[in-house]
Amino acid sequence: MVFRSRRLEALLGGRLETVGYGDIAALIGRQEAIEDEDLDYKQQHYGGDPRHREELAKDVAALANHRGGVLVIGMAESRGVPSRAFDVDLDDRHIRDLQQRIASSTAPSVQWEPFLKENPDNPGHGFLLIAVPRSPLAPHANTVPPTNLNAPALRYPRRSGSKTDWLSETYVATAYHQRFTAAADRVTRTRDIETSLVTSELSRERPHLLVTLVPDVPGEMRINQSSFTEYREQILAAQPLIGSGTRLFRQVSVGPHRLTLEQRAGRSDGDLAHLYDDGSGIWAQPLPTRVDTDEDPTDRVRSLQGDVLAHRLMSALTFLAAHARDRCAATGTATVEVDLVDGMYAHPYALPRPTLRPGQLAPRETYPLTVEQVPLFPSGTYCAEAAQAEATALVDDLADGGTGMVQAASLLANQLVHTFGIPEAHCITAAGELRLAAWQSEQRETISAWAQQQSIAATE
Repeated sequence: MVFRSRRLEALLGGRLETVGYGDIAALIGRQEAIEDEDLDYKQQHYGGDPRHREELAKDVAALANHRGGVLVIGMAESRGVPSRAFDVDLDDRHIRDLQQRIASSTAPSVQWEPFLKENPDNPGHGFLLIAVPRSPLAPHANTVPPTNLNAPALRYPRRSGSKTDWLSETYVATAYHQRFTAAADRVTRTRDIETSLVTSELSRERPHLLVTLVPDVPGEMRINQSSFTEYREQILAAQPLIGSGTRLFRQVSVGPHRLTLEQRAGRSDGDLAHLYDDGSGIWAQPLPTRVDTDEDPTDRVRSLQGDVLAHRLMSALTFLAAHARDRCAATGTATVEVDLVDGMYAHPYALPRPTLRPGQLAPRETYPLTVEQVPLFPSGTYCAEAAQAEATALVDDLADGGTGMVQAASLLANQLVHTFGIPEAHCITAAGELRLAAWQSEQRETISAWAQQQSIAATE
């Protein structure tokens, strides 16, 4: 499992596999590079004596039991701030030794990946980075016999800031239970997230796209006054619609285990998102549609443009996955469920529409929904109240907003348009490309510029 961290990548100037010795050395003296819950420095290799074996097991298990992180071997620190490079030997025997020690001193064995950053002026020496992802098998125990005879034989460390805490028996028992019920929980979790939003927004009678993302390995986001202020500033400044400079959400509040994002506070006609503290999230997006008023009222349909559907879908995938990865440190794969409905009562988890009482006004009339594509590409031959799609994708691919995200969006969009009798959503392809000829002319320039920025191939 690959470890990714937007914070560390911004700090280092790139992904772990691409940064060089100089990028690590440039951290020296930088206050923002201080040791934290995902970053630790060691001046030299771990020794083979019992104390160092215990420390190695503690350090890697603590990261795996929390958000994941990186150990930088070969860097001294002063009060947590990197202070001086002490190039260590990068011989393969050290890697083999680490593999043996970690495998034999943690249970379950912690997964990790080494990155060797050789000093060009000191061949064979440099920094050794030990990258540890958040683990789906947590909690991991340190099984090395404790040097403190009063300590328990099995200890479960967890990173807390720049220090290590030891998990309580209650926390360990809860974590074990969550591990064994994870698969069933994901299905229930998706349903609960959708039900919570849908049942509170049944007054929404126009077409909506609802995108729900649930990481297979849950993350963690702490919500307190300090973190809420930070998250609120991030969200209000965000431009979640790809290729657009629009700051969409204007209101951020705290709900049960979540942040609630609203385009228009207290109103039911704008975008609404719930971002949960385990990395899950849902975004309900009202969609612009067209009704042909020249038709007889009994024959009217509501038409949604295929490129609008694809644009909104790709925006939601990127935005929700970025929350999962960057705020909650969720990693690995995620389950994505997408619902296209002509009104909230058409959602599969909505309550039955209430029967009108005598004298009660009927709700605004809705028209059957279909999907149109630009000329030269087939449009819908059927109407439907709702369409549903589901896929599994890598959180990092979605959050990066590149070719992998477009491929996932293509799979989901195709499932949606099949409901309306369309074989394929032509504006995005299974190869992760944009087909510009299938986009409306007013969107073509903007989406093309975005694709070029993201290194996404665009064809005619």
